[in-house]
Amino acid sequence: MKEISLSPRDYQQKIFETAKDNNTLVVLPTGLGKTLIALMLSVERQKKFPGKKVLMLAPTRPLVDQHYKSYQKNLPELFADLQLFTGEIPAKQRQKIFQTADIIFSTPQCIANDLRSGLYSLSDVSLLIIDEAHRCLKNYDYTKVVDFYKRQTPDDLRRILGLTASPGSEQENVKEICKHLDVSEIEIRSRDSPDVKPYLQELEFEKVVVPFPPEFLEIKLLLKKIFDSKIEELRRRNLLFGPPNKFSLLKLQGQLAARYTNAKDFNAMIGMSLTATAIKIAHALELLETQTLSGVNEYFNSLIEQASQKKSKAVQNLVKSAEFNAAKIAVQNLLTKQVEHPKIEETAVLVENQFKEKQNSKVIIFTQFRETGTTLTRRLNLIPGINAQAFFGQAKKSGTGLSQKEQKVIIQKLNGGEINVLVATSIGEEGLDIAEVSTVIFYEPIPSAIRKIQRTGRTARLKPGKLIILVTKDTRDVINHYASTAREKKMYDVLKNVKADIKEENYKKIKTFNDFK
Repeated sequence: MKEISLSPRDYQQKIFETAKDNNTLVVLPTGLGKTLIALMLSVERQKKFPGKKVLMLAPTRPLVDQHYKSYQKNLPELFADLQLFTGEIPAKQRQKIFQTADIIFSTPQCIANDLRSGLYSLSDVSLLIIDEAHRCLKNYDYTKVVDFYKRQTPDDLRRILGLTASPGSEQENVKEICKHLDVSEIEIRSRDSPDVKPYLQELEFEKVVVPFPPEFLEIKLLLKKIFDSKIEELRRRNLLFGPPNKFSLLKLQGQLAARYTNAKDFNAMIGMSLTATAIKIAHALELLETQTLSGVNEYFNSLIEQASQKKSKAVQNLVKSAEFNAAKIAVQNLLTKQVEHPKIEETAVLVENQFKEKQNSKVIIFTQFRETGTTLTRRLNLIPGINAQAFFGQAKKSGTGLSQKEQKVIIQKLNGGEINVLVATSIGEEGLDIAEVSTVIFYEPIPSAIRKIQRTGRTARLKPGKLIILVTKDTRDVINHYASTAREKKMYDVLKNVKADIKEENYKKIKTFNDFK
């Protein structure tokens, strides 16, 4: 077997040394070389167990393809038989390929389906790599593949490596991920870790606060009146007790549906209608406060369309209400006057200033909603020298999505400089091989620590970078901004606690074993 020359950084070498002898969860910010650690461990396992296999899983096909190409690039031609699994390869063919391959790259769905069908077993797999390991929860296919692996592979051959930029801030979830992956060690690094800092560039952070216009406030009050009346009615009927946020309302909707299905409960039926209306208005309020006026208008039109099709009594009653119609007219009047959410213009100014400062910049703007991305892209392309492109996930019924082939072309154009601004939804957060950019702009803050860390990791790796977060004054943007910062801090505390718990459990097991001997 040929010798391979790899030059890991100090922290990569330290993490590799841990992962050699332990099932390890690696928590490392985006762009700091998790794939190299996986590659080093793959080489080590291939040498230690000749003829055995390595299985690398990632949640999306573009990401699987990226890992496959990275291994091809860094391994000598005849080092190992590398095979890429996709659903397009017939099952019987995958069965044959699996028998002779050394290193297999796949999505978890593909492998889980094959294992359920009994096409092959994982008894010869000496290393299972789980990328974006924060997804290893509940019924996601990662957990199914890992269960097969733990059942089918001898203890002395089995090794698991989990990779993530952030496993989240909930201790219960982190513990569940570690339990699924049979983790005995957690390797944690942040941008501030002493052995990581020397390899990173300065990250300049700016929070830009934009006003919430008085005209928008008038629309908000009309919508809030509808929302509050539905919440009050739910409380009066003893159906809602906690805070009326999106999460609690969605949970209540599920509970009421179950109650009505099981017992034909009339109060639950009315509650379902009230909850459905409250959820719809909550969404309209979110669009108004944090997104675009054109998005609010589009959403209002979709509700009117649903009512005309008699989709539900709730939506029919909603669009008839005086407050809804007053809000709709107010939105249309503002759009006629070419008034938009102030964030749109503020983003355009920020982008223009970035390119004045540095002509060959690359910028990624993250936003929650496709409509916002489309509106923003249109506005940015009016700036001389800007070539902005919207970047959405797999094509959906609305026809606004992009196929994986189209996504790939756009990333190549950004990496090659043909596009200099990418306006991306969550598809741009996770794993994709997007070259480093000069500036990352959050069109809105997001409460999730996982997503904040993934977004931020797109800049300040090899060159100094900027992170700009837009916050609309006196709206949920403010709450979300502080929530994500608090959750990120909490995440590292949770990881340290879980790591300490795992160490203590391992110590107890060893002590019990020694006492038994």
